[in-house]
Amino acid sequence: MTWLYRGKENIDFIERFHGTDDADLFPLCFCIAWIPAVLHAYLVVSSDKKQRQMPRAVADGGEGLDADSIASQRSMDNANGDVHQQHGYKVGSPPKKNLLTELAGAVKETFFSDEPMRRYKDQPRSRKAWLAVQHVFPVFDWGSHYTLAKFKGDLIAGLTLASLVIPQDIGYAKLANLPPEIGLHSSFVPPLVYALMGTSRELAMGPVAVISLLLGTLLLEEIDPKKNPLDYRRLAFTATFFAGVTQAALGFCRLGFVVEFLSHAAIVGFMAGAAVTIGLQQLKGFLGIAKFTKKTDIVSVMKSVWGNVHHGWNWQTILIGASFLAFLLVAKYIGKKNKKLFWVPAIAPLISVIISTLFVYITRADKHGVAIVKNVKKGINPPSANLIFFTGPYLLKGFKIGVVAGMISLTEALAVGRTFAGLNDYQIDGNKEMLALGTMNVVGSMTSCYIATGGFARSAVNCMAGCKTPMSNVVMSTVVLLALQWITPLFKYTPNATISSIIISAVLGLFDYESAYLIWKVDKLDFMACLGAFLGVIFSSVEYGLLIAVAISLIKVLLHVTRPRTALLGNLPRTIIYRNVEQYPEATKVPGMLIVRVDSAIYFTNSNYVKERILRWLRDEEEHQKEQKLPKIEFLIVDLSPVNDIDTSGIHAFKELLKTLEKRHIQLIFANPGAAVIQKLRSAKFMELIGDDKICLTVGDAVKKFAPQLTENV
Repeated sequence: MTWLYRGKENIDFIERFHGTDDADLFPLCFCIAWIPAVLHAYLVVSSDKKQRQMPRAVADGGEGLDADSIASQRSMDNANGDVHQQHGYKVGSPPKKNLLTELAGAVKETFFSDEPMRRYKDQPRSRKAWLAVQHVFPVFDWGSHYTLAKFKGDLIAGLTLASLVIPQDIGYAKLANLPPEIGLHSSFVPPLVYALMGTSRELAMGPVAVISLLLGTLLLEEIDPKKNPLDYRRLAFTATFFAGVTQAALGFCRLGFVVEFLSHAAIVGFMAGAAVTIGLQQLKGFLGIAKFTKKTDIVSVMKSVWGNVHHGWNWQTILIGASFLAFLLVAKYIGKKNKKLFWVPAIAPLISVIISTLFVYITRADKHGVAIVKNVKKGINPPSANLIFFTGPYLLKGFKIGVVAGMISLTEALAVGRTFAGLNDYQIDGNKEMLALGTMNVVGSMTSCYIATGGFARSAVNCMAGCKTPMSNVVMSTVVLLALQWITPLFKYTPNATISSIIISAVLGLFDYESAYLIWKVDKLDFMACLGAFLGVIFSSVEYGLLIAVAISLIKVLLHVTRPRTALLGNLPRTIIYRNVEQYPEATKVPGMLIVRVDSAIYFTNSNYVKERILRWLRDEEEHQKEQKLPKIEFLIVDLSPVNDIDTSGIHAFKELLKTLEKRHIQLIFANPGAAVIQKLRSAKFMELIGDDKICLTVGDAVKKFAPQLTENV
């Protein structure tokens, strides 16, 4: 319908030109305006007919290729210009950069992709200094516009958090084989440091179950906490110190991408396995078993449990544990069903501790075999900087444990922080978070704390309770301080069964069934990483499960790098679009041409495979064409659109491919090589071997340019 609009535009133009609407001029205007428009429409229709009559090899895959149609196409190309030349674009080569420029660009993209210095541009010195202070201590940023309304939200969230973490910290400290007061201290000092330096509003700092179990397992392999409790605590502080140093160093050097080697699938499996292991460890307190195995694998634990079934189980302890576990699960169910009642599961652990403590104190159940927490030291613990091993044989052991635990805690905190930041539509700075977590743990190691991080359960409570800023951590820390000063003696009669019930109910949230099922549906290899981490943790140990998770994740990366995907392309009918024939069954192959796409960068790790895979595509296609009596393949088009880089091994592989094809009288053509690829091909003088005319902008251009040559060779 374009000719209608064109004619109307011509009439308007003539009327404006003559400056009149006189009816006498209308016939003349009509002829002058509409006759050219009709002629234009006729030419367009004729051109479309010729285009539809072009060889099927060019239009929709090559069926019905004949000399007459190609001759017609060639004559049209001579008259109007070949489509490849019509748009006038060729594959461009970026300007060459010197070595320093390339290195500077690579360093910037790797370490400073977020442009951290951008905010300092065109600012006076005083402003730059203040921005630098805000960068290191974000509290001066959000604190400058802090309001009473925000404080109300943070106050409620902090009080709710404290009611949850106080009983949990006692249990988590027992997981790490440390005194309860150290667990409470770890929710006192680290949150204060994080409130000064952290960027997440929802992250609630303190001990978490997985890190406590990991730390306790690794420390127990080196020192027996019952025989040598002082050195055990010293090694725990040493590991915490080096965990903080590792985290801070990663943040300062902007190396946060290191933690990405632990995939989401591996984390899901690791967390689920850790939940099983933690739950099994709680059977000691839940069943009232006095002599329990120190191993964490499921076989050893079950042997220990069933070996004590006749003489080691205490029915009073089981009754207390089962009752409060049921209470905690019901409270969690209520909070899950009604989001407004989020405070019910949050205060349920504290209520359980209060009721069970009163029950044991009144009935003196501790005299009947019910194990209790006993003494929890009152007050603030002394500094522990002098207890850290900076020399001796435990220095290296503490360093190894700290690096492993620090990386896992960092991964968990970043994952949780990004999750809640996404839910509340803001972003956190990963490098700042690492620096904050590292500083927090370094300071914690010097103030009688062990490794703290941002756990999902307490952060979720913090978010649902209405926190607005990291000030909720300060409120929680203040309440924990008051508990250390005044309340801790009251925990003397708290039964261990209640603490075990609290931990069991907490770790149930580590089972992410939905994610595991989704991983299975989406990627079976990812699920193998998930399953490997899970089985490794429950059947061996936490560290071996972690090692398996990392190993499978790296194997997956290596598989993708060394065996990249390739695809055979065909033409979508009545288009110039070429797509994977497996994904689009209606796509037709071009007779006499083989079109292959490589879906990865080509490096030394995969260059030989890429060459062999292309030759295998060629061999299979030649065999198929012999069976179907189709024209011989004369052109091999390699679509390099997804190839973002190539190294000397890749170029060498292409040279070998070119030699092999020349022996078979097949021409090699490249389509749409990227900037880095074309630049390196020119630098290696590969263009002199293949020829500039064999580099096309698109696959469609390559087919249109070289398809006419097929008839010349018939």
